[in-house]
Amino acid sequence: MSRLNSESFKGVQLGKSLRAQRRGKGSFTFIATKKGTADVRYLRSSDTEPLGVLSGQVLELETDAGRSAVLARVLFSNGKESYMIAAEGLTKGQSIEMGKNAQVGIGNVLPVAQIPEGCPIFCVEKMAEDGGSLVRASGLYGLIMSKTAKNALVKLSSGKTIELPLECRATIGCVAGGGRHEKPMLKAGTHFHLMKARRRHYPGLRGVAMNAVDHPFGGSQHHAGKSKSTKRNAPPGRKVGAIASSRTGRRKR
Repeated sequence: MSRLNSESFKGVQLGKSLRAQRRGKGSFTFIATKKGTADVRYLRSSDTEPLGVLSGQVLELETDAGRSAVLARVLFSNGKESYMIAAEGLTKGQSIEMGKNAQVGIGNVLPVAQIPEGCPIFCVEKMAEDGGSLVRASGLYGLIMSKTAKNALVKLSSGKTIELPLECRATIGCVAGGGRHEKPMLKAGTHFHLMKARRRHYPGLRGVAMNAVDHPFGGSQHHAGKSKSTKRNAPPGRKVGAIASSRTGRRKR
């Protein structure tokens, strides 16, 4: 009987479940690997308060698997070693300063109250002493728009404007590594592995480019052959295209 069944299906192209159906089979388990270089946070203000400024020297510039920005390993004058998000133009062996009396220069960390308006900043503290939680990705920077007696108006890289206490600290400059998107993919395989690492769907195959057994829009000389509108309660194998659309196509004048 099994032989007859195998022979009867010989040469017959069988379809497979649609992408919408396969997505319901489960998902990955997301587990933090904790393989990053370091947890980047500012030193507490108590380390800089006695002198008003704390100087440090950049020992090394390092990459981090857990972030897009470049990290700078800094040795401060009080003997403490810490990781900071590197500013664009920061070099190995360069000296930086941290504190309310620090100079306004690339890579230096100051309270927002001491930074002039219009100055680009990154790694901005949302609350005083939180270590820096805003504008931390590569190539980003915010702008100090204006100040009041208690707060500063800061425009973030997203375009949103927020009010921050004047005690919040920030690094002057732009986050290093902003040109990483300029490198072309060169081949589809590179893009495939990038999307796979981020669990994004790639490549996106059109339904009209499939065979009739693989998609409702497939076959018939690569034409949909039927309306793209689909009922709201359609089964997963048919729920493709414009779902419960009131109209399709261009609007008539």
